[in-house]
Amino acid sequence: MGVPWLWRACGRCAECLRGDENLCRAPLFTGWDRDGGYAERVCAPEDFAYALPDALDDETVAPLLCAGIIGYRALVRSRAKPGQRLGLYGFGSSAHLVLQLARHLGMRVFVATREGTHRALALSLGAEWAGALDQPPPEPLDAAILFAPAGELVPTALAALGPGGTLACAGIHMSAIPALDYAAHLFEERTLTSVTANTRADGRALLELAGRVPLRPRTTAFPFARANEALLALRDGVIVGSGVLRVRS
Repeated sequence: MGVPWLWRACGRCAECLRGDENLCRAPLFTGWDRDGGYAERVCAPEDFAYALPDALDDETVAPLLCAGIIGYRALVRSRAKPGQRLGLYGFGSSAHLVLQLARHLGMRVFVATREGTHRALALSLGAEWAGALDQPPPEPLDAAILFAPAGELVPTALAALGPGGTLACAGIHMSAIPALDYAAHLFEERTLTSVTANTRADGRALLELAGRVPLRPRTTAFPFARANEALLALRDGVIVGSGVLRVRS
């Protein structure tokens, strides 16, 4: 069984009762409210644990329970549809999984990211275009997801949207967003939305899709003794794909 970030929702607040348990007013999170983020074993409510696909080994499935789930929810929130043009801003663990999902669902994907190694990975996974963060995509986007926690990219991504497009901001935290120009960034029914945690339905849908796509994270594994080194590599953007900690030697 796998235990994702959302350890439990209360099931009683207005948000839970209407089906939005990711917006629960009294949630508990693995590694924050409950121990287990770096453990060999973790205790969790059965209803919030997932059966893992037999076809995926531990190193492959590990990124799906955090980066994968939030990426999946961001893709849903972006309202991107098959055949449409989806932009991804930032290309870390979540984004490289979303690209695979989007391609499987028939979307055209355009990636903007600062690292050349990340652009190369995006192209190898099927992106039509990969450029720097300050480069506009070659075509207007129908939807976009901002994975980089950089508020200054919000106007950039909104300006790349065509009429009726949606920008979903996937970060838990983000630096300050500059002032937006209504005509340039929001007019013609463009939408700016955020992404908060995940629901159990998100997790089940993602794991079901993972076996069919097939979804294959590009991983760099670190032994647990090198956890600080892994965190520094993550901070500096030198991990291509997903970083994985091996708790057991």
